[in-house]
Amino acid sequence: MSSLTCNHWVVGDVHGCYQPLQRLLGVLPKHDHVVFCGDVINRGPDTASTMQLVWSLVTAGRATWLRGNHEQALLQSLSDPELNSANPWLPRLQQLPTVFRGYGWVATHAGFDAAGHPDLTIREHFWEHYDGSHGLVVIGHTPRPEVERHGQIVMLDTGAVYGGQLSAYCPETEAVVQVEGIQKTTAAPRNRMAPLQQAVPC
Repeated sequence: MSSLTCNHWVVGDVHGCYQPLQRLLGVLPKHDHVVFCGDVINRGPDTASTMQLVWSLVTAGRATWLRGNHEQALLQSLSDPELNSANPWLPRLQQLPTVFRGYGWVATHAGFDAAGHPDLTIREHFWEHYDGSHGLVVIGHTPRPEVERHGQIVMLDTGAVYGGQLSAYCPETEAVVQVEGIQKTTAAPRNRMAPLQQAVPC
């Protein structure tokens, strides 16, 4: 999905951080499209509410939820007919794409393999060998202290579940919006529009 009338905000790994996600969504522009780059689930305190919130945004057309390695693991578990054959999340997770393509950029969970296919667990090999063939690539998967840009790669997971921040990045303007993660929920939300490279705030 792409749009000529709105920007996009790619959100890093949420990992069940429901309250930070609520605060982040509260400061993002209401008419822009949100792209969750995978690992919406697990590790945090409220995966169930987080899943429901993100899925409600998807069904309303406000968001795209990409598959991460944690969604893939859950999908494989739910696919076992002896475990959860009637689980309502199975068909939903099966719909999750692995790539979202914008104009001159793509979002995916971790990167692409040597053949150019999405890889939900790749790290250094992609970082070191990416040739720019997909344009700017926005990824999560590997927690960093801050949003980082390395050439044509933007690394967006800032460890919200570990007491870092939950971050959103706008590929059209290079603006960043962040709120504090789960271990700092008593603090005031941090709404920071910070440029990576000569950004114009949305």
